[in-house]
Amino acid sequence: MLDRRQILAALGTTALATLAPTALFAAASIKPDDASALLVIDVQNCFLPGGSLAVKEGEQVVPVINRMAKAFSNVVMTQDWHTPGHVSFASVHSGRKPFETIDLPYGKQVLWPDHCVQGTDGAALSKDLAIPHAELIIRKGFHKDVDSYSAFLEADGKTSTGLAGYLKGRKIKRVFVAGLATDFCVAWTALDARKAGFEVYVVEDACRGIDTQGSLAKAWADMAKAGVKRIQSSDIAVSA
Repeated sequence: MLDRRQILAALGTTALATLAPTALFAAASIKPDDASALLVIDVQNCFLPGGSLAVKEGEQVVPVINRMAKAFSNVVMTQDWHTPGHVSFASVHSGRKPFETIDLPYGKQVLWPDHCVQGTDGAALSKDLAIPHAELIIRKGFHKDVDSYSAFLEADGKTSTGLAGYLKGRKIKRVFVAGLATDFCVAWTALDARKAGFEVYVVEDACRGIDTQGSLAKAWADMAKAGVKRIQSSDIAVSA
C-alpha cells in the first residue's frame, strides 16, 4: 500500500505543477551570484500589444524583468530572427491557418502568423527593456527550414546555438528564465537548460503564455517533471 510520501511523489510530476503553492519550488529569498544568469527570452515587438503574434499581457513582463535584472551580473537576451517565408509561417503552407499543426522532418510544428522577420521593427527588442549590462544576444530561428524555440537548441533537437558552451565557459551553474512565451520559447529553453546540466528556475510573473490547445498547462507539467523550479520575481533578492 502506498504511503503518503509515495502518493505525493507521484502527484509531483503533474498536479503539483499547477496546483502547488510557489513555496514548494523556491526558498523565500534567492540571491543571484556570479554563477547565476538571467535569460530574457524574446521580449520583442511582434510578441507585444499590436504585434503580429501578440501574447496577452506580454507588455507586463517588461517592468518585472527590468527590476529583476538588477540582481544579476550575467544577463543573456534572445531574439526570434526568422527569414522571410520561414517554414514555421502558416502563410507558406497552402490552405493552412495559424495555430494548426503539421509534420516536418524534425517533428510536429505549430504554424504561426508571420513574425519576427529579420531586420523588421517587429523583430526588434522592446524599447522599454532597460538592461544595459546584458552581455549577449542570441538570435534563433534564422535557418529557413527549421524552427527554434529554445535558446539552447533548434527544434530539430541537435543544432546548437552555442549558449550552453558560453554559460559553462563563464562558470554559470544556475539559470533563471523569463520572457515570452511561457509555453513555447521559455519552456523549451528551461527544459534544454536542464538537459545541459544547469539548475533552472522559471520566473512565473516575468512570463506570459500563448496557451493554445492546453499548451500552457502541459508546459508547466513538463518543466516540473524535469526538475525546473517555478518561482516569482519576489523570491529574488534585488537591492534597492
